[in-house]
Amino acid sequence: MSPDWKLSTPVALLIFNRPETTRLVFEAIRAARPTRLLVVADGPRAGRAGEAERCREARSVIETVDWDCSIETDYSDHNLGCKRRVSSGLDWVFRQVEEAIILEDDCLPDPSFFRYCQELLERYRHEPRIVQICGANFQFNSRNFGHSYYFSRYNHVWGWASWRRAWELNDVTMSGWPEFRDSGLLDGMLSGRREVSYWTDVMNQVYAGEIDTWDCQWTFSCWKKGCLSVIPAVNTISNLGFGPDATHTPVPNKFAEMKRKAIPFPLLHPSTMEADAAADAYTANNMYREYPLLQRIFAAVRGMI
Repeated sequence: MSPDWKLSTPVALLIFNRPETTRLVFEAIRAARPTRLLVVADGPRAGRAGEAERCREARSVIETVDWDCSIETDYSDHNLGCKRRVSSGLDWVFRQVEEAIILEDDCLPDPSFFRYCQELLERYRHEPRIVQICGANFQFNSRNFGHSYYFSRYNHVWGWASWRRAWELNDVTMSGWPEFRDSGLLDGMLSGRREVSYWTDVMNQVYAGEIDTWDCQWTFSCWKKGCLSVIPAVNTISNLGFGPDATHTPVPNKFAEMKRKAIPFPLLHPSTMEADAAADAYTANNMYREYPLLQRIFAAVRGMI
């Protein structure tokens, strides 16, 4: 990256009870030296031995900021859970700032991720069809895109960036889901009946409160408005959070700790603003049909609660 490039975009960090991964992600943020850092933390769960101390230890990592940076915190004294803590935390973030780069405590970015997000936040700031800049790429080098990123109907949240105007679309209660589900719009949006059936089942469970998550609601909100996300041509995020202590990813698989690559600059932009059908079909086949990652995760989560 250019030595005179500076990160002016606010960074939001979501933390909980994992000081080890929090330190690693924090070191990546420290290297980028944002001028504004917003930290959201959930509180310990009742009856979990040692969790209060681990939450305190994770929060203490933030106290080691040693560069010129404004720090703002939104810490919960008690446990809100994934759905309420992340959604309310991001509500708070976007009340403070118009746009932000967002990292959870287990999503370790390549250094180029920050510049990539900042440049594309500026480029698509006033484009209503674009709601998110993603850092993760799940194509596993299956193709050469010929440009620095592509457009997708999927909004992966392992390191991402967005705007207040986009987050305002988020329907955390999924109040519009039954009407959208019954409208048949998913048939024209997704790649085949198996994927439609898969996502209908997942969204039904989230809507019924059977799964404590926040990202499916965000995905539904983006789909309902027919919006697109930006996904880099290479993977820039390594998820460190797979393992027995994880809330949503207790079973390691091929998506755990994926290799990161740097995005070359200057960015090469696609010529059209349309979802890449081939890339989305690959994602559907590898994540949501032949390799049903979310189905495994949700089954594990239900077994842990």
